[in-house]
Amino acid sequence: MPPDRMSGHPSSPFGAWPSPISTADVVRGGLRPGYPTALAGEMWWEEDRPTEGGRRTLVHHAAGGARRELLSPPWDARTRVHEYGGRSYAVAPGVGVVFASHADQRLYLIRDDGSGPARDPVAITPAPDAPCALRYADLTVHRDEVWCVQERHAGGGKVVRSIVSVPLHGGAEPRQRVAGSDFYAHPSISPDGEHIAYVCWDHPRLPWTGTELRVTRLADGGSRPIMGDASESVLAPRWLDRSTLYAVSDRSGWWNLYEAGIGGGPPRALCPAEEEFAWAPRELGGTPYAILDDGRVAVLHGTPELRLGILDPRTGVLTDLDLPYDGWVPFLSADGSTVCGVAYGACRPRSVVRVDTATGHAESLRSDIGELPDAGYLPPCRPVEIRGRSGRRVHAYVYPPANPAVTSGDAAPPYVVFVHGGPAAHSTSALDLRKAFFTSRGIGIIDVNHGGSTGYGRAYRDRLKGHWGVIDVEDTIAAAEWLLSDGHADPARIAIRGVGAGGWTTMAACCSSGLFCGGVAIAGVSTLGSLAASTHDFESRYVEWLVGPADPLLYASREPLAKCGQIDCPMLLMQGQDDPIVPPGQAEAFVASLNERGVPCVYLAFEGESHEFRKAETKSAALAAELAFYQQLFRL
Repeated sequence: MPPDRMSGHPSSPFGAWPSPISTADVVRGGLRPGYPTALAGEMWWEEDRPTEGGRRTLVHHAAGGARRELLSPPWDARTRVHEYGGRSYAVAPGVGVVFASHADQRLYLIRDDGSGPARDPVAITPAPDAPCALRYADLTVHRDEVWCVQERHAGGGKVVRSIVSVPLHGGAEPRQRVAGSDFYAHPSISPDGEHIAYVCWDHPRLPWTGTELRVTRLADGGSRPIMGDASESVLAPRWLDRSTLYAVSDRSGWWNLYEAGIGGGPPRALCPAEEEFAWAPRELGGTPYAILDDGRVAVLHGTPELRLGILDPRTGVLTDLDLPYDGWVPFLSADGSTVCGVAYGACRPRSVVRVDTATGHAESLRSDIGELPDAGYLPPCRPVEIRGRSGRRVHAYVYPPANPAVTSGDAAPPYVVFVHGGPAAHSTSALDLRKAFFTSRGIGIIDVNHGGSTGYGRAYRDRLKGHWGVIDVEDTIAAAEWLLSDGHADPARIAIRGVGAGGWTTMAACCSSGLFCGGVAIAGVSTLGSLAASTHDFESRYVEWLVGPADPLLYASREPLAKCGQIDCPMLLMQGQDDPIVPPGQAEAFVASLNERGVPCVYLAFEGESHEFRKAETKSAALAAELAFYQQLFRL
């Protein structure tokens, strides 16, 4: 490796740079703290433990600053409601913490009144007739009961959901409070205990396509609609007082915050703006705003990165706090004038942050990554807007290769086009050591938010309605073409990779374009009919919205498996064997078709993994395999 004469640094081809960032570093930086709760000067949140089988634990941060885990191995605080889960716990003031155990999906109480060590968890819901047949999520404690969404898996694949209350100390069956809809979210009890507000929807809708906010009188079960319909997505209701609610709605085309009275009258927009005040709620239990003790509201807003601001609901004045973060995940909790949440930056790891809104002081309490590499190895992140087919706007983030210890004599580096999952999701500029793992080795990344992505308003995400496999593919190809138009990338060395829905786009793009020299699909969808028949109930009708009603000719015109004969580039497919969202048969059918045609293909199936890889050994093996694939693909 001879030194470069101008810089004095060793010269090495792009993609073969030596990097201090190892697979172990990436895996260790996967604590993913989330769903914080602030109460009486104390805080709680969830954290992953990749090196402990991928379990999720609960962390308590005392008023004095001491931090401790509330769950020791093998306890795993995760709910499987909707299979995507979400917030797994709720704090019971003066009593302890209630959580859903991943092993059996029952609710457990950790008695922890602050007078001594937390006690061992005790089940407060009965054992179901079949393993994990009763599941609980979106927990909230009111007086001496836990209110939550219950998901009941009956025989023959039937799934029934309702809102139930569970005695905090156990000893009784859950009591059904609201039923009749296919799905529920955000149960919230009024301050006087007389009403419950919640969001509900029915098949074939999803919470980002159309929901209804309803209020039920607990004394007699009388129910009334407040906001929402099949074309309006309403999220996250919270009571302001006994007769007034706040909620987020996209009735204007953007998820904005509204005030609505339960006695009738039109909802009032508190701060109308062409910005999003929420993300698509794939997981249950997130709240993108919090009410302060003086009546002001801490809100998150932006396009697509969310900033933290303080909204005066009387005047509509929104004042952003001057904080050193680029974005926030939509989980907020308030304690008096203090707000806690999860924030990130392009060079700052995802962290639990506590903000004093009176002074603007922010304190990071826990970070996703314990020790960062030298800043020179972290790629600069540049948001770009690309013009796609027919002049469509396409959003993306560009991460060029970055390594302060080496240079390259190559004209242009190899690039990988990243495609997010979802597809109702979006990529952010958040620091991701997985990306730095590649860019520090001389492999650039462009992360695409194709049409259908959230974060840019309803019209942008509705572009994908009926056009999955078309708009996402065209926009992703447009991103690759943009790389070439300005000479950012070596035209012979552009690959593509995606997870879940992004895996579908990856496979479909490799069928549609010769731009890509190879593709990596993780838990990718390859065929539509079998997906609709075998995926989980939550998204079992999603294909109807994304593509259309079952039609063999229409489906064959979109699905990668039907067009597999057009692929001639190498592929790497990886799959969790226990994935209920995209079953392994999707990858296996695609691999079999590639093998039949003699197209180079590597298939890695991981036992004990679901839709998302959680174990340290799996994450490490998958990342190493992906790097080896690119190195061979780029002939390094």
